Amino acid sequence: MAIRWYISGHAPWSNAYESIVFIAASTVLAGVLLAHRSPFALAGTALLAGITMGVAHMSFINPEITNLVPVLKSYWLMIHVATIISGDGFFGLGSILSLLVLILYVIRGKDGHANIDRSIKELTNLSEMSLIIGIFLLTIGNFLGGIWANESWGRYWGWDSKETWAAVTILTYAVVLHLRFLPALKSNFMFNVASTWAYFSVLMTYFGVNYYLSGLHSYAAGDPVPIPMWVYYGVAGLFVLTLVSARNRHMK
Repeated sequence: MAIRWYISGHAPWSNAYESIVFIAASTVLAGVLLAHRSPFALAGTALLAGITMGVAHMSFINPEITNLVPVLKSYWLMIHVATIISGDGFFGLGSILSLLVLILYVIRGKDGHANIDRSIKELTNLSEMSLIIGIFLLTIGNFLGGIWANESWGRYWGWDSKETWAAVTILTYAVVLHLRFLPALKSNFMFNVASTWAYFSVLMTYFGVNYYLSGLHSYAAGDPVPIPMWVYYGVAGLFVLTLVSARNRHMK
């Protein structure tokens, strides 16, 4: 990122490749800040960062260093985009930790295991902390984006596809973080299920909007690509994992 910044002369998060790399970096930063005392959580952080870097180097992502389009030639690029993407990194950390918790629910069995149950509680707390920071950054970044939009396009909010899905993501994670106030849904299991599935709103805001929807934020888009089959397999596998882990969700 530092080398790209030096070569291009602008903040290296102006296109799809650079922003994905930045998300990987923010995920690592989130893991180091929140989970440096938990080897389990650090392992999840490294796994997610590696997967993210793998996505950055897929064939449909163009890593070429290009000149900025006129609308991006602003100091708001450094502030707004960095804040938004940093929030995505914390959301990613929360999601991968919750995914690990669901796997632990499968391993623990119906009778439970003291060490596994302790790890479930630890990772759940770390995931919640990560989501709180993530929604804070995303909300602040969204407001900063409104200020930039007013300077560039003369309006704070226009229901552009990217703006709309950013708001959807904020509301989605607000619901996840407030589930504990509903007695019927107040459990570590429900929180981790919601946290895991909520990350699809981030993926839709980033990949879905950029590649399949049109709008004023199309400068970060690429040519539409068919959805790979492994995406469907991954969603099906996550659904099966959720059902299997639900059998062992009751904890003392």
